[in-house]
Amino acid sequence: MNILVIGGGGREHAVIKAIKKNPDVTEIFALPGNGGIAADATCVEIGAKDIDGIVDFAKSHAIDYAVVTPDDPLVLGCVDALTAVGIPCFGPDRKAAIIEGSKAFSKNLMKKYGIPTAAYEIFDDMDAAIAYLDTVSYPVVVKADGLALGKGVIIAADHAEAVDAVRSMMADKVFGASGDHVVIEEFLTGPEVSVLAFTDGKTLVPMISSMDHKRAHDNDEGLNTGGMGTIAPNPYYTAAIADECMKTIFLPTMEAMNAEGRTFKGCLYFGLMLTPNGPKVIEYNCRFGDPETQVVLPLLESDLLTVMQAVTEERLAEVEVKFATDKSACCVIMASDGYPAHYEKGFEITIPDEVSGGVYVAGAAIKDGKVVTSGGRVLGVTATAATLPAAIKAAYDRVEVIHFDNAYYRHDIGARALKALQDKA
Repeated sequence: MNILVIGGGGREHAVIKAIKKNPDVTEIFALPGNGGIAADATCVEIGAKDIDGIVDFAKSHAIDYAVVTPDDPLVLGCVDALTAVGIPCFGPDRKAAIIEGSKAFSKNLMKKYGIPTAAYEIFDDMDAAIAYLDTVSYPVVVKADGLALGKGVIIAADHAEAVDAVRSMMADKVFGASGDHVVIEEFLTGPEVSVLAFTDGKTLVPMISSMDHKRAHDNDEGLNTGGMGTIAPNPYYTAAIADECMKTIFLPTMEAMNAEGRTFKGCLYFGLMLTPNGPKVIEYNCRFGDPETQVVLPLLESDLLTVMQAVTEERLAEVEVKFATDKSACCVIMASDGYPAHYEKGFEITIPDEVSGGVYVAGAAIKDGKVVTSGGRVLGVTATAATLPAAIKAAYDRVEVIHFDNAYYRHDIGARALKALQDKA
């Protein structure tokens, strides 16, 4: 089989490495891929948002199956376009991808179908939004409605910060058209949990839970990033909470999308907050999370491509989706110093062969035959082990033997999870 994977980050590298395990796969193409992914797939410089270019390539290269992973092409209708020319895909169509593409849509969906989430209001008028800020409790959350590279959410500590957030989104257009509408919602407290789920619109199978670390620096300080590391499973996510989420959030979301004529087929991401009043949805994503994928897929014991095809063909109930319940995983992001603000790139990356199997390349290019840094998040370094402490140690041991100038990483990935385990003991 010829497989096409759309995207070019660490998440895509993790997906590609998992798909490669299927013996029926003959070649994997990554559009656009990156300098590190090139070790595991044929990279082609066609952008993930170039829908026409993607379709033309797929037709001319006899692609048997396509996996569309990033949010932008999903929201733009990449799956629709590929399906229209007879190429089966993993990922939601444009109508279903709106669950991430519009926060206003997803909030209204939850309200309509009684899915627990934070109280909120939606505004398309800046003056009305600012006036509303006089009536709320602080801190408060201000969100740009559309896609914003995972950075369109601001937690405002006070009225002044909230006003600045609204102005930056609606007047200054720091997130472009994504800020035409804003969602202002109550600030929830409690442990955060990420749960990815396979669903074909009939059956929903949650994957193993994970915990992301969004802040740039140790002790959860610094700017929000696309994620500085993850662990799995999340110790706060107990079997009882998982059952509650399935009944009150996961299945109701699948059924709500069906009722709206927007059947979701692919990977549905649930960003959850375990509040004192029960689990609530912080956000939905219409695809695999990054870097959650880099700890979830290494724990998948079933064949990923087989599961994906079952989702596409609406027969997910017929296949076994099995995860290693006796292991844990940790991923440490190695970034360029200065990320997510200003950073230098172009430094050679050295990864010893003995650890390369657990390294997912997010931001790299090939220059003069060498792999060099080309982005803010450069590598996701993952290890699995029988216990979480062992997985964390193994991941950091791998980080120590990988080198590129200007490398930066957090030193406390998994610390909160370890404390939670100690508190439970």
